Amino acid sequence: MPLTAQPPASGEPYVLAASLDNARHLSSILRAVHFQDHATCFATASGLRVTVEDAKCIQANAFIQAEIFQEFAVQEESVTFRINLSVLLDCLTIFGSSSLPGTSTALRMCYRGYSYPLMLFLEEGGVVTVCKINTQEPDELLDFDFCSTKVVNKVILQSEGLREAFAELDMTSDVLQITMSPNKPYFRLSTFGNAGSAHLDYPRDSDLMEAFHCNQTQTNRYKISLLKPSTKALALSCKVSIRTDAQGFLSLQYMIRNEDGQICFVEYYCCPDEDVTEAEL
Repeated sequence: MPLTAQPPASGEPYVLAASLDNARHLSSILRAVHFQDHATCFATASGLRVTVEDAKCIQANAFIQAEIFQEFAVQEESVTFRINLSVLLDCLTIFGSSSLPGTSTALRMCYRGYSYPLMLFLEEGGVVTVCKINTQEPDELLDFDFCSTKVVNKVILQSEGLREAFAELDMTSDVLQITMSPNKPYFRLSTFGNAGSAHLDYPRDSDLMEAFHCNQTQTNRYKISLLKPSTKALALSCKVSIRTDAQGFLSLQYMIRNEDGQICFVEYYCCPDEDVTEAEL
């Protein structure tokens, strides 16, 4: 790929340099977390994480492993910057969002460090376009303190099951209620919309259920307005892991396989809207 041979500009070396044969692999993952204009990017030797937040209640993380790239070099322990995600996506799709069969947009992405722009070299059909996107000082991000040791309940579903649920449930409801239990109903999604209450149950032995690890009964409600952005990732994914901790914080982790069979992950964290007592059920 000719872009891998692009030399660094004179002066300071790049602290981040990455190349992709197909820029669509990156743009599709970033689109899955694009519900706010700005994102914070973290690059380490293991890959790239792009974080988007809204209202201090929801956080989305797109993880693009270093192995996805043909070249991925980070010269510092970690490289962090804030960027306009809308502009980045516009640049990545500058040749169009869908290429002709057999063609793809090659990408080389370079960053020289604090106060420098992120540089994109995009090439398709022998035409090279250079984009420079201003970077900003990163904001302090929310720490949901959500780690595997604090997970109380976890289920892994085939994504088609959750896509069907969102199509069937009443989205005029303000909240989505999630019940996870070692006993019946096991895993239940409920809404309370204009047409009344609706419940969708998944038995633990359902064909759509890939894993079921529930230690205690939990029922929590989450604002649907906060969960709606995650449907972008759901549409791309093949599996989804749904986890809750003791405080009812929700983690939705989507496994996304690109057209080359490579795996990336998008994770959404959402705080509970309210706890639900047994008297309300």
